[in-house]
Amino acid sequence: MKGLRRVYYDIFSRFYDGFIALHSRDTQGTARTFLVERVPVQNGDSVLDLCTGTDTLLTYLQAKVGPSGQVVGVDFSPGMLKIAERRTRNLPNVVLVRADADSLPFASEIFDAVTCSHAFYELKGETQKRVLQEIVRILRPGGAFLMMEHDVPSNPFVRTLFYFRLAFIGGGLAMTFLRHEQEVLEDYFGRVEKVVAPAGRSKILICQKLCRM
Repeated sequence: MKGLRRVYYDIFSRFYDGFIALHSRDTQGTARTFLVERVPVQNGDSVLDLCTGTDTLLTYLQAKVGPSGQVVGVDFSPGMLKIAERRTRNLPNVVLVRADADSLPFASEIFDAVTCSHAFYELKGETQKRVLQEIVRILRPGGAFLMMEHDVPSNPFVRTLFYFRLAFIGGGLAMTFLRHEQEVLEDYFGRVEKVVAPAGRSKILICQKLCRM
C-alpha cells in the first residue's frame, strides 16, 4: 500500500504547486512567509521540514536560520525530492532525506523546530499518531512543531476536491483528526495555539514541546 502511495505522490509532484495554490489562493507565497515568521528559530538553529514536497518551505527556512544553521527536508517520494533538490542545489546548508515520516532516521532532541505544510491531513490515522510521537522525540525541550493546513474551502467545487482527496489519501481517521485536531495535538504538546493566515485560506497550529522540570 505504501508503494502505491509513493507512486501517487511521484506523479502528483508534477501538479503539486498548482494544487496548493488552488486550495489556498496564495500564489505569492504569503501564507508560507507567515508560517516561517512564526517558527521560533534564529541564526545557527536546526529545522526539520516534514513531508517537504517540492520545496514549499526550505528556502524560506534557510533564510531564517542563516548559513550557520541547518535545514533538513524529509519526504518519502523520489518525485517530490527530485524537484526540491533542483530548487535547493545552491543552498549548502539544506539537506534532503528520503524517509518515512513515522520512522525518522534522526537522533532524539536534535531539532529546534519542525514544520509541516499542507501534508499532515493526508497521513493515515494510525500513521498520524506515530508521526506525532516522532516529532516529539526529535524536538529539543521547548522546541516547536508548526503545522500549516488548509481551512475547509468555501467554494463548493474546491471543497469537494478537498474532501475527496483527504478521504482517498488519509482515510476516515484523517477526517476525524480534521474535526478534533487541537484536542489531539494537546495530547502530545504542552501548548497548542491556532492562528489564521491573513492571506489565502490557511491556518497554522503552533505546538510547543514541554521543557523538562
